Amino acid sequence: MSDLKEIEQAILSRPSHEFKKLKQWFLDLDYQRWDEQIEQDIAEGHLEAFAQEAIAEFVSGHCREL
Repeated sequence: MSDLKEIEQAILSRPSHEFKKLKQWFLDLDYQRWDEQIEQDIAEGHLEAFAQEAIAEFVSGHCREL
């Protein structure tokens, strides 16, 4: 059996209160990794073009309050 299958089986065998804790842990980890990736993209300049476009739209008045 593969490691992934073993992990899936272990998750399926957990009681619901443990599953909820595991799900929250997994979501928190996913959000943390997402934040790290965005920070890395910013540091490497990958989002600079999007930032400049947003600033230009704002300066030209092509924005509205949400």
